[in-house]
Amino acid sequence: MGFIWSVQALLFFVFYLTIFVLSAWALLDCLRRPAGAFTAAGKRTKTFWTWLLVAAAVVAFISVPIPGFPSFGLSFLALGSAAAAIVYLVDVRPAVAPYSGRRGGGGSRGGW
Repeated sequence: MGFIWSVQALLFFVFYLTIFVLSAWALLDCLRRPAGAFTAAGKRTKTFWTWLLVAAAVVAFISVPIPGFPSFGLSFLALGSAAAAIVYLVDVRPAVAPYSGRRGGGGSRGGW
């Protein structure tokens, strides 16, 4: 029976750690984008998304279970963190990307 509890604890750890990594990725991407890109794309402001994703990352970090320590009872809120990060990554990020001023590939020397 101890093995099953160990596997379950590992799965919960991986699940909540994934949510935290997703939230952190969304937050870092949001911070890299210029504020004008959000309004140009018709999305909420950069300030709104930054604070939402900061809250999501903090809640996700607190929700990651640490073996041997009691849970804070916020693990259900991590699902909201995942939702905020997924909405940003799937909807907002592609919309603001064309306005970010970055071009893929290349370098500073132009053509080939």
